[in-house]
Parts: sequence; structure tokens; C-alpha cells
Amino acid sequence: MAATATARSVHLVPGEHTGIFSVPAAAAAAAADSKTASVGITEASARMASEVLQEDLEKHHVIFNESGFHNHIVHHILSMYALGASADEIRAAYERDKAYQRKAIPVDEAVVASLSDPSRFLELLGKGKQYSNFLSFFQREIEQVGVEGVLKEYLFKNGDDQVAKEMLGRLFGGLVHPFIHFGFGIEFEQPAIVAEALAQTAVHEDWTGPRFFWPAEERAGGVGHRGEKSMLEILEEMRRDEKLARSAHWEDGNKMRDGVLARAGEEMLKYAAEYTVSAEQLEEKVAEMINTVVYYTSAAQRPSKQIKFDFFFLHSLNSSIFFSKIIALPFLDTRTKLRLLEWKGRLDLMLYISRGTPDLYLDELRTYPTAHSWEEIFAYCTQQVEDDGHLVKLVRALANGERACRPFENQHKWPITGDMWLRIANMAMDSTSNLDQAMWVRSTGFDQAWREFEGRTKL
Repeated sequence: MAATATARSVHLVPGEHTGIFSVPAAAAAAAADSKTASVGITEASARMASEVLQEDLEKHHVIFNESGFHNHIVHHILSMYALGASADEIRAAYERDKAYQRKAIPVDEAVVASLSDPSRFLELLGKGKQYSNFLSFFQREIEQVGVEGVLKEYLFKNGDDQVAKEMLGRLFGGLVHPFIHFGFGIEFEQPAIVAEALAQTAVHEDWTGPRFFWPAEERAGGVGHRGEKSMLEILEEMRRDEKLARSAHWEDGNKMRDGVLARAGEEMLKYAAEYTVSAEQLEEKVAEMINTVVYYTSAAQRPSKQIKFDFFFLHSLNSSIFFSKIIALPFLDTRTKLRLLEWKGRLDLMLYISRGTPDLYLDELRTYPTAHSWEEIFAYCTQQVEDDGHLVKLVRALANGERACRPFENQHKWPITGDMWLRIANMAMDSTSNLDQAMWVRSTGFDQAWREFEGRTKL
């Protein structure tokens, strides 16, 4: 194992690579021989996480089937590591996850060399079979100019640079998976994972940019205008717009692209453009975004049915944590930070509509019992054998959300306040505890999504 994290080596150090939210690092001396699960990040867990992530980097593709489902090993392992999973728990999760991964495609050195030509780079974008070549290319670039230099050139370059424009549009594609991967690489300061994220971005679809992000930004008059409406206010306006609210249909293949944008594209762009953030609003608007996506993800229930979280909404919630890191990055200019947050908020708004504009039940959250502490919930998540990373990401993002929103709690009437964060975490634990049923509901606003779930037990 390399002594430091590089473009080709994953290397986690307790106390140094702890991420935005993590349990405390445990004393190294107490970690190695303990027969019980150690409390906190340990030397042993850091070594194991580094080892399995290195194997994943070298042996697996980013997509594991023909449907385009993503390899979540990086997300899963780093989230478990941050919440204090033992080395044995990390190894067990990795063994479960790797069983269904697709093997990496061998690198073609001639193709890698050709990617330095912008026209060739653009030609190969969106082609899944080129993932290994893009990965090798970005590893070499990072070795030459560093992570910051590569990000500024290939993702955040200002002006009309076509390569950066195409890449940025794809960053939020694939249900924000490239962005989530990017977030983990940045959060845990792992250049190899940033290289993976950029390669993943390069092989994703491009409709999100030309059909949504760039037109919405143009309608907003550019980047960084002061947001006069809260994200929740815009969400409520969208709910009342009947054409937009009913634009997604159950049978749509991609409910954002083939539903919302196909049937109510003008309306969606109009509301998306209303979500803007100015420089002085940045930290507050990050907290507002987190609060809003936690609200609609957890409150989108069916009172007649058992509690379940929507699988698609999870991605908005789980990706929210990275903005607590992004807005503090010294090498990113303010305009880029504002654009990333505006795009994230706009996608969150469209994602909510795309799942059938579900009713939101805030009382479900206010009254849910807090039978378990954060520590108990963290331990549950690191041991949940059916989880592929979505649950542990959810709970960690909730814990971060509580901390991010607390400074603004007395200034705004946001829906999620006080102990509701812990209540929602208890909901997440309880709703995923029955291994005989699906962990998540998929597209919660549609009646069809709830057919497989039983009625709620009345006490």
C-alpha cells in the first residue's frame, strides 16, 4: 500500500481522512486486537477500506449490468468507514458488493493517448466501454497537474470550452451518480476516486445539460443572482401547477426526461430558473437545500401503508452532504460553487415532480418515536446485510444535515427542525429492518409503486 493517496492508490488515514461527517477516530492502540466492534474510525478499518477500494479501482467497471446500474462500492465503503464500521464489517460489505460487479475492460494505450485531442475526447464521451481508458487518462492528468488543475481544466473551466461544458452537464447525469462519486473523492481527499468520478462522468448520457441545466441557467440570467424565493416556495408552486405536477407517467422509462421535460418542459424550466443563489446566500442556501430534500424524501409517505423511503429521492438527499465540503474548497471560485448549488437544487425540484408529485406528510416526521440513538442507528447501518450503500449514505447525510441546518433554525420556518433529524433516522432504520420485503419504494407518488407493500399496523 502506498504511503499516501495518489491518482492510482487509495490510502485512508484515521484522523486525517474523516470526511464531512464521521464518528471520532478511535485510539489506534485499542483498535488492532479488539474482539468487539470498535467505537470510531480505527487504523484497522482505514487499512481495510483502503485495501478493498484499491481492489475495486483496479478490477471493476463503473457499471455492472446492461441496464446501466452503478457500482456503489466506493459510496458504501467510505460511508461505512466514516460511521465507524469495523474492518470485518467493511470486508463483509465489500465481498457482498463485489459478487455482482463487472470486470474492468483492459486499457487501450492508443486510445488513452488520443484523449489529449479535444475532438477525440468529445467523440468518445458517453461510451461506457471507454471507462477504463478515461480512468487511465485522468489518472495521468492528475499525476501531471494535480486534482485541482484537472478539475479546473476538464470540469470547471470558465468560458465556452466544449470539453468542460460537456463534462459538467454529465456530472449530474445517471441520477447524480457521477457527482456522488466525485463528492466522495473530494470529501475524503482521494485523487484516485476523483479520477474514477471524472471517468464515470465522461461515459454518462448528455441530455441533462442541453435539455435542462444550460437552458434553465440561461432563463435565470446566468449564475449567482440573489434567490428571492426559497426552494420550498418553488416546490409548493410546482405542486399547484397541474400540468407540471402530472407530467410524469408511471410507464415512462426515464420519468425526468421522458415525462417531466417531454410533457411540461417549459413549465419545468420556468420554475427551475427561479431557484438562484447569490454569493452572500451560499452557506444558508446549502442548508435550505438539505432541509428541503430531507423533507420531501422522508415525508413522501402513504399513511395507509408501512413507512418506506423513495429510492430515487434518496439520491437527492445522499448527494446533499458534499456541498458542506464544496463550498469550503479554497481552489474553487465562488461562481463555480454557486452554479453547482443552483444545478443541484434545480435537479432536486425536477426529481420531486418526476416521482408523481407525492403528497407530503410532515406529521409523520414530528411524531415518529426516537427509540434508537444516532450511535445505535450508525451501528445498525454498518451491519445491514441487504444494504448496497444507499441506507448508510442516507443516515450519514441526515446526521450532516442536522449540523448544517442548526445555525439557521431560528431564522427560518424550515420544515425539518429540532429532533426531527433523529426521528427520520429512526424511520430509516425501522423501515429497512424487515429483510423479507423491499427496502425502498420506487416512485412514491404513483399508486402502482405501493402495491407490493402491506398496510400499516395499527396500535
